[in-house]
Amino acid sequence: LAMSHVPNVEVIDLDSIDVTNLNRQFLFRQKDVGQSKARVAARFINERCPWMNVIPHHGKIQDKDSSFYGSFQCIISGLDNIEARRWLNATVCSLVELDEDGDPDPSTIIPIVDGGTEGFSGQARVILPRITSCFECSLDIFPPQKTFPLCTVAETPRIPEHCIAYAFTLQWPREFPDRKLDTDSPDDMQWVYQKALARSKEYNIPGVTYMLTMGVVKNIIPAVASTNAIVSATCVNEAMKLLTFCSQTLNTYMMYMGSTSIHSYTYVYEKKEDCPVCSSTIRKMTISPNMTLNQLLQELREGDLRLKAPSVTAAGSGTTLYMQKPPVLEKITRPNLDKRMQALIDDGEELTVTDPMFPGTSVGLSIYFEN
Repeated sequence: LAMSHVPNVEVIDLDSIDVTNLNRQFLFRQKDVGQSKARVAARFINERCPWMNVIPHHGKIQDKDSSFYGSFQCIISGLDNIEARRWLNATVCSLVELDEDGDPDPSTIIPIVDGGTEGFSGQARVILPRITSCFECSLDIFPPQKTFPLCTVAETPRIPEHCIAYAFTLQWPREFPDRKLDTDSPDDMQWVYQKALARSKEYNIPGVTYMLTMGVVKNIIPAVASTNAIVSATCVNEAMKLLTFCSQTLNTYMMYMGSTSIHSYTYVYEKKEDCPVCSSTIRKMTISPNMTLNQLLQELREGDLRLKAPSVTAAGSGTTLYMQKPPVLEKITRPNLDKRMQALIDDGEELTVTDPMFPGTSVGLSIYFEN
């Protein structure tokens, strides 16, 4: 972006620099270990490229409100987890205003260029909120994060990952009950690594390394510098097209595969008709009349919506069936959790579902009971 003379850039990142970050980029040095990635990167670019005005923000993307994201012409997303990418996608999509005919107002559309890498593979895509498919439309291609059964981790570890999971999920809370594990702290991660290594020796399980410990705790996929360079260049190229209208943008998805050769292809990722973020479709759901509200909420968390902490209101009557926050309202609506849905709503009634995963928007759900 700097060499393309895009002068005003803001970067937000929660991470601090770890020694393992030094081998695949040119922004950080040994003396920067432990410091904010965003601040160090901004300082480096501003000093090297005096025409640039890079403003750093050290923190979560969720710490900024919608007005912050609404102030940009284009957003490049290089986030390393699905939850954050879903949140950003929903936030930017919620900024789009619709006219009387339900068509999006072009002046309120803020393009997202999303990129990611995994080893020798990578992808980049252009999202025009409410026009092209959004990130939520393609959620099915991202499997839920892998977890390990607690009983296996505690009693019968078989692989290095079990030893690491034991160290940070069971041993850390036992040793430091009043302090949360800081995954960006080299000291904390070294402690987890040593404990995991000791447990692996106890059970004769080879393969526990510091890099693997980092990968399991932070759900990190090992990065390859060449893949990162190709995907980041693609993202910048698409951002330049969007900012200058110099050429047709990517339509809409590019896959790069570098494990066997240098190969890439593009294709159009179609919009999902009932996408909870970029469509206004009321989703239909058929359930047993004996299903409780608690079971419905569990289905919303584990089903294709993959919600985090859903709250539900009956759209017709405006009755709040269950609300996660504030605590007072949660306590008042908690008795509804054990009630059957048939006692709470009528057949075909529409529910309004809100969730932290979808800021600024809600999901419409029509509930039908099985005969």
